[in-house]
Amino acid sequence: MEVTGLSAPTVTVFISSSLNSFRSEKRYSRSLTIAEFKVIDHSGASLGEYEDVSKVEKYSISQEAYDQRQDSVRSFLKRSKLGRYNEEERAQQEAETNQRLTEEKAQASAILVGSRCEVRAPGQPPRRGTVMYVGLTDFKPGYWIGVRFDEPLGKNDGSVNGKRYFECQAKYGAFFKPSVVTVGDFPEEDYGLDEM
Repeated sequence: MEVTGLSAPTVTVFISSSLNSFRSEKRYSRSLTIAEFKVIDHSGASLGEYEDVSKVEKYSISQEAYDQRQDSVRSFLKRSKLGRYNEEERAQQEAETNQRLTEEKAQASAILVGSRCEVRAPGQPPRRGTVMYVGLTDFKPGYWIGVRFDEPLGKNDGSVNGKRYFECQAKYGAFFKPSVVTVGDFPEEDYGLDEM
């Protein structure tokens, strides 16, 4: 089977607009490239003028004026008592947070700095180390246990976001919630690697 194409010297382009039902037909030389097309907007705006959003005047409204509007998302949330405007749900969440914090504090108080421990975090193998820190932190709310592992199985060197909580080598330290840390007689595991 042989395919033969016609190579006309011109190309016909149909141009239509969503603004009206008329379309325009124009013939162009086949050698014309897309880069050579120019779009002229008779309104005086050039193509791409609004791509730089810093040139676009933005609508702004004060918080007080926005609160007065009845057709806003905020007024809908208030009327429907959704999100932060649901006092009962917020009170329940606060009570749950306080209860969780109380439970964490009780668990953390049973863990002493210097104790040997085993960490059993979900999705990770058990790791052994020494408790180096017990208490509140700046990086996340709640009580945290800082552990120095026997092997470089951690994430940090005892510091998080520039604040030092305890000293250890890089990759030997990590922080865990008290619920995954068990203190007890957990001697260092000997894998026999020192004999090699």
